[in-house]
Amino acid sequence: MPAQPHDLLWGMSVAALPADAPAWVVEVLALGHPVVVRRARVAEGFVAVGVRGRSRDQRYATVMKLSSIAHRVGPEELVGAVEETAADWPALHALTQIRPMMDALGLPWGVAGSVGFELASGVPVLHQDSDLDLILRAPDIFSRQQAAELVEALDGAACRIDLQLQTPAGAVALREWAGSARQVLLKANDAARLVTNPWSSQECAA
Repeated sequence: MPAQPHDLLWGMSVAALPADAPAWVVEVLALGHPVVVRRARVAEGFVAVGVRGRSRDQRYATVMKLSSIAHRVGPEELVGAVEETAADWPALHALTQIRPMMDALGLPWGVAGSVGFELASGVPVLHQDSDLDLILRAPDIFSRQQAAELVEALDGAACRIDLQLQTPAGAVALREWAGSARQVLLKANDAARLVTNPWSSQECAA
């Protein structure tokens, strides 16, 4: 299966970075940190990735050769990893708390963002105010009523939770889809666009 957005990839070398890459990017890659797959169109044989630094403002977009991927971890693989960590943060408590309700949806789901990064890499990036970022793969229409009910359920967790619905055409924020606006922002690989139905292949390809 090709690398998908939010997958964490190991194997990118410092030598593969552009010459003008910031020093902090060189530093974290030299430490063997993974990069995260992002949405963007790139040349064949490459995947768009982002490098994560120590602070929130340190994010660097680049590309990685597919042939350089030594290891890959997807968001779904990290759901159970919370049981293996000794870290104690609200976001991790929230993950344990919401796991039964997410499993009950019967759809593939996983952990992204800072929680996913720490669970996969062991690099301590979480803090008291960290959010929990989730993805929910929804190949078929997930109704606005379902979205509203899920938002309400997740709002009872130990920290703020941001969930992205992954449709065949891209990603849409659960909270936005649960709202009343006629159009929502769909993040696709080529661009972001406003759509009324994130599952409409005709509309999303426009």
